[in-house]
Amino acid sequence: MTIFSNLTSMEHEQLVFCHDKSTGLKAIIAIHDTTLGPALGGCRMWNYETEEDAIQDVLRLSRGMTYKAAITGLNLGGGKSVIIGDPSMKSEALFKVFGRFIDSLNGRYITAEDVNMRVEDMEQVATETPYVSGVSSGSGDPSPITALGVYHGIRASVAHRLGKNDLKGLKIAVQGVGNVGTYLCELLHKDGVELFVADINNDRVANAKDKYGAKSASLDSIHKLDLDVFAPCALGAILNDKTIPELNTPIVAGGANNQLLHEEAHSKMLQELGILYAPDYVINAGGLVNVYQELKGYDEVGVRHQAEKIYHTLTSIYKEAAASGTTTILASNKIAEKRLEQARSIKVLGNGLDNQLWYKPNN
Repeated sequence: MTIFSNLTSMEHEQLVFCHDKSTGLKAIIAIHDTTLGPALGGCRMWNYETEEDAIQDVLRLSRGMTYKAAITGLNLGGGKSVIIGDPSMKSEALFKVFGRFIDSLNGRYITAEDVNMRVEDMEQVATETPYVSGVSSGSGDPSPITALGVYHGIRASVAHRLGKNDLKGLKIAVQGVGNVGTYLCELLHKDGVELFVADINNDRVANAKDKYGAKSASLDSIHKLDLDVFAPCALGAILNDKTIPELNTPIVAGGANNQLLHEEAHSKMLQELGILYAPDYVINAGGLVNVYQELKGYDEVGVRHQAEKIYHTLTSIYKEAAASGTTTILASNKIAEKRLEQARSIKVLGNGLDNQLWYKPNN
């Protein structure tokens, strides 16, 4: 991998490698774009097979956060961080050291929780830096709001593709029933959906079966089921050359990041198969809305209302894609890029936040 080539092609501003011998910390922080404000994005802990995999993941995730903030109308840039290692090796000291690295960026990057990270982990990070969101003294776990946004995104997708205003009786598969996937199952169950679930953790699957009457499927086969909606809520790259031809659904709409292995090629493949794709960074934006509102002063009613607006955002994207004959991801990217271009022409950005965490770039 040529790192600077990747930074240039994906238009990143900064990539930070963090190492501490005493705790074994190996982490990477990617700052994609700070045009609209500080780069905000969660930290995930994962035992990557190679360091190149970790770099590629953090670059793709941080870019997605820029587009997510832009299209959702938030005054934030895009960033992400990954800690390389087995989540079972978590320690207070490791998170404190990681917090010091975050603090050294002086607000250019604000972190929050992501895969394999919990509120209590972020509270350890927060002992060393104020540039943390999603702690218990603030908004807490953003997963319920992320799931709420995904739920409304599924509703918008069903209305557009199937012409139905409710979800009752539909077959929906949730791949990955971690925090977001489980909350999503709860919402879908209340609407009378026939649920199918899969996860690497058997206890999570058992929980979804017991609480929501879900039927279990294997991770290798859940996307092949005869469905109305396939909702990926685990790790990314699930939509690729192998899996897309195996889909038996008119809609893909789920909470996972980076669902498309290759954005342009695989969004086009879905379009050619007549499958409606909800751009991941749009439908899962509820979590970002949640932590952003914490910086302004948390208002749960306002946050939930903002998450509900994902329905209308996706509806607009679907109409634009249909009118222009393009893919939904390109239609979405166009809207986000337009806002970024307009912001770059403004010398001083007003952010509406009276908060010491706010970072204003020199444009």
